[in-house]
Amino acid sequence: MADYNEKMQKAIDALASEFASIRAGRANPHVLDKLKVEYYGTQTGIQGVANVSVPDARTLMIAPWEPSMVKEIEKAIQNSDLGINPNNDGKNVILHFPELTEDRRKELVKDIKKKGEAAKVAIRNVRRDANESLKKQSKAGELSEDQQKDEEEKVQKATDKFIAEVDKMIEVKTKELMTV
Repeated sequence: MADYNEKMQKAIDALASEFASIRAGRANPHVLDKLKVEYYGTQTGIQGVANVSVPDARTLMIAPWEPSMVKEIEKAIQNSDLGINPNNDGKNVILHFPELTEDRRKELVKDIKKKGEAAKVAIRNVRRDANESLKKQSKAGELSEDQQKDEEEKVQKATDKFIAEVDKMIEVKTKELMTV
């Protein structure tokens, strides 16, 4: 049971990291988490080659440790799906986050719901795997029918708990996005 709980928790954790990378009109360093740059022949996250700071609510400042990385970081941001044009002052890359339009907010909410639904599917797949495992154990004589039913109820309660957590995460992120 602990193994299946852990798998369900991983689906929640993955969803949380995806939600963190969705920008809500405010500068959030986590929008850079998925971006990689070439650094001495290795694909490295931007936080691994630069300091990322938030000077104000709508601005991110990326200060590379090596001046040669400014162009690489700029290129990675332009090629990403962030939809933000980077500026540079020769030493730093500056991102100005525009106010989100109503249409863009609604689009992001749809995206959030899609990602939430994918997390729910992952959780339900874990439930299915757990129930199949219990049926096999029951057929092999390792569990009685009553034990199997009890375990299936535990699996269902865990599934319900994690799905409720996904719903809450969707609700919180939606509220964050729709707040102007």
